[in-house]
Amino acid sequence: MTETFRPSGEYPPQQSPAPVHHGGTQGAWPPPPAHAPEAARTGPAPRRRRAKGPVALLAAVAIAAAAVGGGTAYAVQTLTDQGATSSATSTDVVPTSQKGTVSGVAEAVSPSIVEISATTAQGKSTGSGVITRSDGEVITNNHVIAGATSIKVRTHDGKTYDAEVVGTDSKKDLALIQLKDASGLKAATLGDSDHVKVGDEVVAIGSPEGLTGTVTSGIVSALDRDVTVSTGEGQEQPRSPQGGWPFEFGGQEFNGDTGSSKTTYKALQTDASLNPGNSGGALIDMNGNIIGINSAMYSPSSTQAGAESGSGSVGLGFAIPINTVKDDLGKLRSGSKT
Repeated sequence: MTETFRPSGEYPPQQSPAPVHHGGTQGAWPPPPAHAPEAARTGPAPRRRRAKGPVALLAAVAIAAAAVGGGTAYAVQTLTDQGATSSATSTDVVPTSQKGTVSGVAEAVSPSIVEISATTAQGKSTGSGVITRSDGEVITNNHVIAGATSIKVRTHDGKTYDAEVVGTDSKKDLALIQLKDASGLKAATLGDSDHVKVGDEVVAIGSPEGLTGTVTSGIVSALDRDVTVSTGEGQEQPRSPQGGWPFEFGGQEFNGDTGSSKTTYKALQTDASLNPGNSGGALIDMNGNIIGINSAMYSPSSTQAGAESGSGSVGLGFAIPINTVKDDLGKLRSGSKT
């Protein structure tokens, strides 16, 4: 509330009246004024001071935030990504009414998952990928596109794009590809794998056996599992009767020979069903954040003791933690191919 000050001189000065005599009797002094006059001011009325420095900046930010609301983060991303909306980090992607449900996660995240078909000198292979920018940047496994002479990508809405490799990191089994002439795609939200705990519910989305957009669910069954994969070209071709990607775990080889050139990384373990074609797809928490890139799955072959012929997933899948992916994105975007 603003107070109004009365200027000096509003009340006229009070003069001492002469005593009045009636019949020789001294009369009473007149009563004092109803309100005592305010003290005279010695200077001009104070002016409101305008906020300067940090206070003014904070006020401006608050006003801007109130004006644009939820669009603030998008605007910042757009500026930093030069027109292509990039993946956000750790937000609630699933609507409140569907939060914590597999169907809610599937509906919210499926548009950010793609199917990848790579053609090599040996034939064709199918994998999955996660959209990281709205202009068609996609993260996947290196072994999905290694040695590819051409790459086709099909998005959730059925559109097909040609793609080219931007960068690769065979030691982390990661690759970044770029869809040609793509725009307006839905970038996924990258979470924080450091906060993942054993027992957390998760959802996996990918294209096993070419079945685009297949959704499975389970839990995180272990952390920091040492998974070893090949770093050489040619790994894109399945080497087991069931078509699983070769890898080593616990001192044993699964799905074929990993070769002499290989690398080991710390993986999230999940019992969500993964099958050939899930490689490069997403492992997602129940808020819709990507917490891992699915990279390997164990499928017993008919030659292994106790295994049934044609067995599929037995609940041993592995994913590259998303924080490992985020740490590598800058290198991949720069065009590094190792």
